[in-house]
Amino acid sequence: MVCWVMANNPVSAEELPDSLPADIDRNPALSRSQRIYVSWLTDILVYTVVLNLYVEYSDAKVIDSFTISILTGVLLKGLFALITAAKHRVWGWAKSKDGGAYKAVGVFGVWLILFLSKFAILEAVDLVFGDSVELGGFLDVMLLAVGLMVASEAIRRVYIRLGATANDRT
Repeated sequence: MVCWVMANNPVSAEELPDSLPADIDRNPALSRSQRIYVSWLTDILVYTVVLNLYVEYSDAKVIDSFTISILTGVLLKGLFALITAAKHRVWGWAKSKDGGAYKAVGVFGVWLILFLSKFAILEAVDLVFGDSVELGGFLDVMLLAVGLMVASEAIRRVYIRLGATANDRT
């Protein structure tokens, strides 16, 4: 919306409103719902781009249409959110306990969640999309997941860096 308004009503840098977020995670002017929305929207768009590049440069991978790639991005974002919540819950439980054995159980639990989640992703994609989406095997999905996370984090860091640069000038 901001992009549309700015594109159709050009303004100088001095006229930009102070309410434009310099850092989505730290801007108190944005509500929690707004931060979640922007995070999900950005990740889904990044995932869609990465998925389509993944399919374009790999002969064994298939996504039948652009619409299905967007829906796959939505599914992956939801799955990653569940996986991250489970990982944080297990690690939080382990950290709340005294003793090295609990920490070891926590590390193993997080590793197990991360390992098994690749199989869950494969099954969920197959269940939802059937033959319309083929992401490959375990190793392919692991590499895809890493690529999705790296791309998402890179976009987040550029965004934060741009906000820091704008704040340094004021």
